[in-house]
Amino acid sequence: MTDHSGPASSRIPANAQRVLVLQGGGALGSYQAGAFQSLCHFGFDPEWVAGISIGAVNAAIIAGNEGHARVDRLKEFWEMVSAPVPWKPLNNNDHHRELFNTTSAALIATFGVPGFFTPRIPPAPLWPPGSPHAESYYDTAPLKKTLERLVDFDRINDLKTRLSVGAVGVTSGNFKYFDNYEFKKLGKKIGPEHIMASGALPPGFPSVVIDGEHYWDGGIASNTPLDYVLDTELDRDMLIFQVDLFSARGDLPNSLLEAAEREKDIRFSSRTRMNTDKNRQLHNARKAVRDLISKLPDYLKNDPSVEYLSKAARESTVTVVHLIYRSKNYESSSKDYDFSHVAMVEHWEAGVRDVHLSMRHKDWLERPQSGETMVTYDLTGDVTAPPASKGVTENG
Repeated sequence: MTDHSGPASSRIPANAQRVLVLQGGGALGSYQAGAFQSLCHFGFDPEWVAGISIGAVNAAIIAGNEGHARVDRLKEFWEMVSAPVPWKPLNNNDHHRELFNTTSAALIATFGVPGFFTPRIPPAPLWPPGSPHAESYYDTAPLKKTLERLVDFDRINDLKTRLSVGAVGVTSGNFKYFDNYEFKKLGKKIGPEHIMASGALPPGFPSVVIDGEHYWDGGIASNTPLDYVLDTELDRDMLIFQVDLFSARGDLPNSLLEAAEREKDIRFSSRTRMNTDKNRQLHNARKAVRDLISKLPDYLKNDPSVEYLSKAARESTVTVVHLIYRSKNYESSSKDYDFSHVAMVEHWEAGVRDVHLSMRHKDWLERPQSGETMVTYDLTGDVTAPPASKGVTENG
């Protein structure tokens, strides 16, 4: 896991709120840890971290530690959870790597992951209906201890860094965000259970009870918290690094295994296109309102309705730098539970590399120009090309 000595000169605009958005994706989450390490190298100190599922775990570790300790705590977590498969493949051709990865994932599914989850004994189908052990294949009690050890929840609840993690109510079907800023207003506190709820993906993991409601993994409804961030912050300019673990685009599958992987990629890829389209429509409407108000005679501009519309039409600017992990040819639908050390290091290094490639484009971090209020830049497959993603763009 690459460690660059000394921070690079910061390219992050000082006036924009710095936000880190982390998608869910299980074992692929070490890509986000590598990306964060690289972002630290460029002086990116997030004021707000939002995550779903494994993104919520990474987010809690980041928000729940002082700046100098964050990368070390992430390394500690990812070294621990990748410990069960410490050996390496015999060679790196695609066939051998695919066999190695599939075998690694099978071992994880059988024996679990240290500090994360363990298989139920006896297995869930052998427990009577209604038993808390009957709803999931694994027990996530080890994760609670890990979070209590690696995350300073007092720091989170003291609002040193904003933290938002999403989960879905099992019986209501409603999506809910656990946000330390909002909790503070209600006299509530974020704890390990909120992070675990965000990552409670059935039927592998059990639901988590919070205030009498059972919650499952937020990725069931939406695997990215970008929409929550955009809907919540309307007053300040934002620079958002969105780190996704599944790509919406991909090749046509040629086998059952490839079809299973492609289906999972589509299902869990973020709703960036929908979010950006929605925000473009809102921008056009607000701009039209501002233009109309400017044409009104002076005696109408102090009308209460006009003042209300003027306030509603105000906008901040948003720049999203979108990083997406793109699978290797030898990875399959088991990639999100292949916790082998080899895969973990590969994903981490990919995150480091992609941030460094993105930072070559200094103009990506500038405030949107030409009247635009939201621009999205996507690190494409052609990393040597100039940024092709100006304006509101699709998730690649």
